[in-house]
Amino acid sequence: MRRNIPSTQALACFEVAARHESYTRAAQELSLTQSAVSRQIQALEEFLGVALFRRTRHGVVLTPAGAHYGRQVARWLQGLERDTLDVMAHQGQGGTLSLAAVPTFATRWLIPRLPQLAQQHPDIVVHIETQTRPFLFADAPFDAALYAGTAEQVANWPGITAQLLMHEDVVPVCSPRLLEAAAQRGLGRAYQPVAPQVLTELPLLQQSTRPYGWRQWFEAMGVDAPHALDGPRYELFSMLAVAATCGMGVALIPPLLIEAELARGELVVACNRPLQGERGYYLVRPAHTQSPVLAAFSRWLQEAAQGH
Repeated sequence: MRRNIPSTQALACFEVAARHESYTRAAQELSLTQSAVSRQIQALEEFLGVALFRRTRHGVVLTPAGAHYGRQVARWLQGLERDTLDVMAHQGQGGTLSLAAVPTFATRWLIPRLPQLAQQHPDIVVHIETQTRPFLFADAPFDAALYAGTAEQVANWPGITAQLLMHEDVVPVCSPRLLEAAAQRGLGRAYQPVAPQVLTELPLLQQSTRPYGWRQWFEAMGVDAPHALDGPRYELFSMLAVAATCGMGVALIPPLLIEAELARGELVVACNRPLQGERGYYLVRPAHTQSPVLAAFSRWLQEAAQGH
């Protein structure tokens, strides 16, 4: 069946010209003449019946239709390049998985476990890019996503199937030096976890994406904490971990994200009273579609999560 699409060369010329909003810079990047770029784009505009650029005295600017089409073409070309590289790399054997993931979970939990995946499924290669918010799979180059959110947020994500991997349990952690300093002030014993009320006397590290985390923790512990919202705010758990390691305060972090710091003794549990948060970690995929590669990855991931 003949498809009603323009030539790849015309699309490639347009993508570069749209990115720079300049025929001259597009010609330089593509090692073509400016007139050659102009001809390709003119042919594309005639094919579409739509003006993609508006000519001015100083060059060209994208029309609204051109800006929208440029984003679509760039995404399509990126996907085509990725798929081409996958075929070349694997010579038709095995498979690849393009995964969107929240950064700290990917960096601190998933990637350290990928060698186990490679042992069980040596033909599967996982590509990971950062994505923290829900998106439409039809408009994105991903096969699946590792998402951190509430059950309600997952339920409101259209067109997906979600698999709960684990709940996001958080526990207060800090540098052992901070507990030592607290003990010198008569707050507990050095290097030993303290009672919940003692944490009201210590500096707290806040997470900007979970601004009421400490208030919820103190309420669950039955402790009155007037300053539960005080303290510097950081966006990512990885930032909180570094700040806590440096002795800046106590942070609420899921232990699964700081396994290395706990093992090395850089962080210790400040109060052994974990709290199950509202959020969980989910494997999300488009509804009604699952490739054999994704199915194998999903099974492995569920087993890894059960042993976390």
